[in-house]
Amino acid sequence: MLRSPIKHCRNCGTAVVYRVPDDGDTRERAVCPACDTIHYENPLNVVGTVPYWGERVLLCKRNIEPRRGKWTLPAGFMELGETTAQGAARETVEEAGAQFEMEGLLSLLSVPRVGQVHLFYRARLLSDRFEPGAETIEARLFAEDEVPWEEIAFRTVRETLVFYFDDRRRGCFDVHTLDVT
Repeated sequence: MLRSPIKHCRNCGTAVVYRVPDDGDTRERAVCPACDTIHYENPLNVVGTVPYWGERVLLCKRNIEPRRGKWTLPAGFMELGETTAQGAARETVEEAGAQFEMEGLLSLLSVPRVGQVHLFYRARLLSDRFEPGAETIEARLFAEDEVPWEEIAFRTVRETLVFYFDDRRRGCFDVHTLDVT
């Protein structure tokens, strides 16, 4: 995994040691030798939407790294105190400035290599006017045959778009899961 290890206790500041805790756990964890706090490292949730207007989907051209200039669905890290749907809605407003109605969960993708779980909801657009935020160069609607597939920023976005267009053709939306390894 690509994340930096925990170095100091969040409670008292003492340098942690990595070991299997004495509480019956079976994994090595960051443990504070001074106050015995066990620090768990868990995956981050990335939440977003597949905003659609008729037969077209809304994509955002990234104005930030990683993959600046590539196309993505509006998405980002979930914040504490919000549900996955609330986070997805917030990201859609921040990145696309879109007006929409949230619908059901479409995809749940585990990306263990980077310690993330990506969740995408369908979102029915209420307008075809957008006001992209600072993280977005351009927000634009694409029909399936217009999607710049070679310029999609992330595999999770590509897979989610494939799920969406396949389900739309079938006339029935499912929840799709995938482990991206």
